Amino acid sequence: MSPSTLALVMVIVLLLAIFARAPIALAMGIVGAGGYVLLASPQALLAYLSTAWTDKFMSYELAIVPLFILMGHLATQTGISAALFAASNAWIGHFRGGLAMAAVAGCAMFGSISGSSLATASTMAKVALPEMRRHGYSGALSAGSLAAGGTLGILIPPSVVLIIYALLTEQNIVKLFLAATIPGTLAVIGFCLAIAVYTRLRPAEGPTHDGADMATRLRALGGIWHIVAIFVVVLGGIYGGVFTPAEGASVGVAMTLLAGFAKGALTLRALLDSLIETAASTAMIFAIVFGADLFNVALALSRMPTEVAAWFGEAGIAPMTVLLCIVAFYLVMGCVMDSLSLILLTVPVFFPTVMALDFGLSPEEQALWFGIITLVVVEMGMITPPVGMNLFVISAMARDIPTAAIFRGVSPFIAAEFLRLSLLIAFPALSFWLVQAVAR
Repeated sequence: MSPSTLALVMVIVLLLAIFARAPIALAMGIVGAGGYVLLASPQALLAYLSTAWTDKFMSYELAIVPLFILMGHLATQTGISAALFAASNAWIGHFRGGLAMAAVAGCAMFGSISGSSLATASTMAKVALPEMRRHGYSGALSAGSLAAGGTLGILIPPSVVLIIYALLTEQNIVKLFLAATIPGTLAVIGFCLAIAVYTRLRPAEGPTHDGADMATRLRALGGIWHIVAIFVVVLGGIYGGVFTPAEGASVGVAMTLLAGFAKGALTLRALLDSLIETAASTAMIFAIVFGADLFNVALALSRMPTEVAAWFGEAGIAPMTVLLCIVAFYLVMGCVMDSLSLILLTVPVFFPTVMALDFGLSPEEQALWFGIITLVVVEMGMITPPVGMNLFVISAMARDIPTAAIFRGVSPFIAAEFLRLSLLIAFPALSFWLVQAVAR
């Protein structure tokens, strides 16, 4: 069996294991180890494993991941999600569909601290879902807006998935955070427009209610000043070159801790729970990272990624056709795999393929553009029926809402996402203009 054929068999076996619901880290690790042995030898695998653990996990950049995860867990424990929703509700909740828009805005702000889609969706749902149902919002709109809003957790910087993409492709983390800013803003605007159109067509599903007075609005803003401060200091410091992303994450954790203790919302029990949850989340992510690394090293030994990139480069297929095929693949696989696993599994193959094509961009521009497009389509997969992961999170938390209603409720947001994706593909500068503007 040729190395390329073996690599194809490895991919098929891995996909079968994933569809059989095998743990993704274990599946990638075992298939990768088996492929490594067949392509090299058992002794070569043992030699690789003897140093791979330390080489991978002593990476300075990888230290950012548990720090941002801890910041997200601390934010959850200190009731930040409730304050964010209350502030958004005070200012825009009285519009038709305003509570759903407030949920989206709250998800965007919480995502700027959390960096996780599932955590954003589940945390904001606990706060926003009862309030929307109390004001007569339909189950479809309530669930759809929260499922869609949750996807902002992996796009609004800082994003754990973006960090992993940066490490896989050797790109600058700060530039990727900047590149995600405009697409993230477009997502928030697109979701709010989708809600506005939906409630215009179905006014009974997103009724209006009395607005808050100015004193209440100002008090609500006062309740999130520390969140704004954390966001400005952490991302402003990173973008401004005051400190590195790892240092920025450390500053963010310290500020979230101080804010929690100052407000009296963070008890020692809550702090311990945050540390335990962070350890569990980090262990899971690192296991996936190592399993993917083993699988991708075996693929590299087979030279499959290089051969695929060379084949597309010489086949004369239009670059945009290749990109659209990759987008379609991500949309399908994003329904059944979590975003991190999908990025780790596919980027080592797709990235060199895309970089070998001529889109009329510089290598850095093309790398940033592809990273944002990848993130957007993976995010779309998380709300695409029938098996989008965010849909299951919301369904588990709102058992009284029929699954069919959730699917119907998320459809306007999928339409908004397709529009945003089309804009990002048609106008690549949306993904790197801000990076160039800051560099100037």
